[in-house]
Amino acid sequence: MTVTTTIIRIDIDTLPEHVDRSRPNFVAEAIEAALRQDGIEANCSDLFSYLKIDLPAAQLAAASAVLVDLKFI
Repeated sequence: MTVTTTIIRIDIDTLPEHVDRSRPNFVAEAIEAALRQDGIEANCSDLFSYLKIDLPAAQLAAASAVLVDLKFI
């Protein structure tokens, strides 16, 4: 069975002020941990000027809700 995946990209410059933008790898780890805590299988990494979150497309709505709660989007 093939799992369809999707990618969420978040521009590092648009992160909330309370986030340490100078440590994008730490931010990526924190986002990944928060998503996994809510049962969302995601891989988050920092790529130059944005954070990349790979996840199953079926979990996009749930991941978006978590990111809104965290004020990342």
